[in-house]
Amino acid sequence: MTATNLPGQPHIAYQGNTLCMEGVALPDVAAQFGTPVFAYSKASMLSALAAYQRGFAGRKVQICYAMKANANLAVLQIFAKAGCGFDIVSAGELARVLAAGGQPEKIIFSGVGKTRAEMKQALELGIGCFNVESEAELEVLNDVAVSLQKKAPVSLRVNPNVDPKTHPYISTGLKGNKFGVAHERALQIYQRAAALPGLAVVGIDCHIGSQITEATPYLDAMDRVLDLVTDIEAAGIPIHHIDFGGGLGINYNGDTPPAADQLWQQLFAKLDARGFGDRQFMIEPGRSLVGNAGVCLSEVVFMKPGEQKNFCIIDAAMNDLPRPAMYQAFHQILPVTPREGQSTVVDVVGPVCESGDWIGRDRELNVQAGDTLAVLSAGAYCMSMSSNYNTRGRAAEVLIDGTHVHLIRERETAADTFKGEHLV
Repeated sequence: MTATNLPGQPHIAYQGNTLCMEGVALPDVAAQFGTPVFAYSKASMLSALAAYQRGFAGRKVQICYAMKANANLAVLQIFAKAGCGFDIVSAGELARVLAAGGQPEKIIFSGVGKTRAEMKQALELGIGCFNVESEAELEVLNDVAVSLQKKAPVSLRVNPNVDPKTHPYISTGLKGNKFGVAHERALQIYQRAAALPGLAVVGIDCHIGSQITEATPYLDAMDRVLDLVTDIEAAGIPIHHIDFGGGLGINYNGDTPPAADQLWQQLFAKLDARGFGDRQFMIEPGRSLVGNAGVCLSEVVFMKPGEQKNFCIIDAAMNDLPRPAMYQAFHQILPVTPREGQSTVVDVVGPVCESGDWIGRDRELNVQAGDTLAVLSAGAYCMSMSSNYNTRGRAAEVLIDGTHVHLIRERETAADTFKGEHLV
């Protein structure tokens, strides 16, 4: 049998007439675990991580996986064992990292709305750094640290006002975004941070957005951050690490983001030219590590022809795969066992009671009720953003490692969805 690899999906391929992930036939996964089910390739995750590691060879870099992309404990375990730290945005994510074997000193706590309770918990555990996103947060964190007789390690997330050229909902580095502190005020805020008794300034942070597919926004943001580091240190405040965030895109639909190692070759060339190449760096990739490692398998429930549209109704929905409804995002959709014959143009939609419950529009597919479809590039921001809307239990998740299939999340039952609720 011949293998037909898919663009951007090195560990997913047709073996003859069967779509496989690593050494496992995906129709067998659907049959064993039911649908919808998410399947993730361990080899794909480690391959994506290796590209970053190649780009950082000989440099002082700590990779912190941005776990909001996919927070399953088994996924976190893979990255923890590979030496990664973690970028978190809540106490719940902190608890997940610890449960998966992550080390507190390798945790970066980001997010615009950290509570006093979350700050206290993170300080008591000894996390590596707080990425502070406002002047108000700086003052509250100082109060919490003083009350615990500790010093909170901080970096400021600086908003460089650089356009990442991505979807506006996932752009984070423009003046109109809620994230970070204004570039123009950063020096004054650093001076305030350095004067507060409960804080220890350790770094500077910048994250401009997600699904970035070209190098120019990174280079522009880097220039602005390095200019600022020069000014801050001239004011007598040493910056021990520089955090460039994450945001590198993946190939969803002919997208051509630079490979991680190639991107960092360009970035280090600029860092070296400006005399910063020997600094300690932090980065926080998420989507680029897990996005193309995952597929969602879903059964075709009905084919519904219409006067203006033909519909392929599947058992996965916007609560399982929220990105199309939220961002008008594209996911490639393939049959796990292709049929011979003519295709029909259909909208692939779910059973949720919303017109926005669509997974793919105007797709050419030759499928029938009972067939299984694979929604590709579903490893990031799908399961982690899923919900129980319409009292739908969240899907099962499996991890594929060579020829081994591990159940890493059980499918939720209806009873699971209302556990904790009480009649009166």
